[in-house]
Amino acid sequence: MHRHSGSSAKKGPMSQHPLISIVEDDQPFRESMKKLLMALGYTVEAFPSAADFLASPLLSETACLVSDVHMPGMSGVELHRHLAKAGYAIPTILVTAYPDDFVRRRALKDGIVCYLSKPVDDEHLERCLRSALETDKPHHEPS
Repeated sequence: MHRHSGSSAKKGPMSQHPLISIVEDDQPFRESMKKLLMALGYTVEAFPSAADFLASPLLSETACLVSDVHMPGMSGVELHRHLAKAGYAIPTILVTAYPDDFVRRRALKDGIVCYLSKPVDDEHLERCLRSALETDKPHHEPS
């Protein structure tokens, strides 16, 4: 078998289990979100900060991003903008303990898939993920 790149990530037809990356500074929430998404059948990686996610080799493999809005360093909204500017069209779901209508409207206008309040409703989150992953198809460039 021969490989085109040194990456050990699986390439080829889109994986049946798309990678969901969680960026959340609250560890208990990050862990419970990861368990929930894994129980729903997704492949999940969790990061304690936007900087950790941006430094990860999994950035380009991420099919959907679930990020907290309020985090030290870079907020979820700033992370989404940074990714868009860098050319990563990763469907993003924002979660927050401090819902704000102005932030919500602006985020949705900026292309955020869903803006959810904590505690997150599991079924609502699952619907958001499904719609995020449906819009994901054209974003992958041929490798």
